[in-house]
Amino acid sequence: MGSAQRISRRKALRLAAATGALPLVHIRTSHAAGRLSVGFWDHWVPQGNEVMAKQIAAWAEKNKVEVDFDRITSSGNKLLVTIAAEDQARTGHDVLSLPTWEVQNHHAKLEPIDDVVGRLEAKYGALDPFYQYLGKVDGHWMAVPASSGSQYKGPCARLDLFREHCGIDLPAMYPARAEHTALSDSWTFETFLKAAAASKKIGKPFGIGLGTTADSVDTSGSIFASFGAQFVDAKGAITIKSDATRAALEYMKRLVPELPQDVYSFDDAIDNRMLIGDQTTLIYNPPSAWAVALRDAPKVAAQCWSFPTPAGPAGRFIPMNIFQFGVWSFSRNKTAAKELIEYLMQREQVQQRCNVVYGFDIPPFDSMLDFDIWEKAGPPPGTLYNYPLRPFHKANRWITGLPAPPQIAVQIYNQALTCNLIAKVTQGGLSIDKAIAWAENELEGYIG
Repeated sequence: MGSAQRISRRKALRLAAATGALPLVHIRTSHAAGRLSVGFWDHWVPQGNEVMAKQIAAWAEKNKVEVDFDRITSSGNKLLVTIAAEDQARTGHDVLSLPTWEVQNHHAKLEPIDDVVGRLEAKYGALDPFYQYLGKVDGHWMAVPASSGSQYKGPCARLDLFREHCGIDLPAMYPARAEHTALSDSWTFETFLKAAAASKKIGKPFGIGLGTTADSVDTSGSIFASFGAQFVDAKGAITIKSDATRAALEYMKRLVPELPQDVYSFDDAIDNRMLIGDQTTLIYNPPSAWAVALRDAPKVAAQCWSFPTPAGPAGRFIPMNIFQFGVWSFSRNKTAAKELIEYLMQREQVQQRCNVVYGFDIPPFDSMLDFDIWEKAGPPPGTLYNYPLRPFHKANRWITGLPAPPQIAVQIYNQALTCNLIAKVTQGGLSIDKAIAWAENELEGYIG
């Protein structure tokens, strides 16, 4: 995820006008009762876009609404730039896909949507506090947590290599069924370290990065959380100077030597390429890497298994990024916008979209985690069963920056503070105390 964009009003207007060049599906209906403009994230799986378009068309025909449906890529931060441009120009789409932090960044221009969330929760169950943290402002839902694009970033590892070289039978530890095993309790960061060392020894080190892009930030933040370290508390007080932070950094001093030499320059594609190219035993990633391997390296794909993160002294924390559907306060058709979002978040529609993207999309409602796509996907059979967080995993959803107030947390995230702090200790030669003092100074700047 890129940093928030600062652009002039003139540039914003120009960018907003440029959205006409985005991939567009115009859905015409007879005797239209209104018009709606929708901009959704351009899914990496083309079938995801196709099913979304069909669902929108069905809703448009039934409700006699003409819909302009734009698919907006996240490449080059185009989605983020579009959101920022429309916010400043006060014109553009009625409905937009908003990546993880964007509700908090643009809430002043979003329409409260408590009514839609309330009806969905009444039907499908209460949303986890994780979604409230990212989607609520001053007690009001400012967007609806979505499934399309929402993802976990837990481990995906090689069955054969883990069994032979790390001494871990992944399906025995996390079988493809609703079962908590004693072996899963032994999946700790100490076990993780031993497996990393064994993998490095055979020339296939863990594809774990400490760069400044989202995957590295997500992974490093979940490691700090597992040791109980928090950088800023929920009230906005700086709390990074703690024994828990020191313990996490001591651990990273042991782990980093077992990772690839270019760990500090990782981007979000390197780990995928390592897995597909048979160069690693483990990465942190949603099923996109497995799905590409299924196409380009089927022998590798047949040996992949997704499962939860290791546990630390404070518990097990699985990185998660989400998308949300938001309606601008300046929307020309708020009623239709809300009705479309509510329709798209019904179980039937969510499951259709989830099925065609190999289970990549995670529904926000736990009651929808019984979709059979994660059980049936393969090869190998059951490879994705433990990809979604399930109750017997005894784990928590996590986003780097929690539990800080979101306006502070987003800066922790976008500035890759977790990765930079680790680099200060493991590459820059600073003592742990001096590195923490540096991070304290950075946080003071964020709080300002």
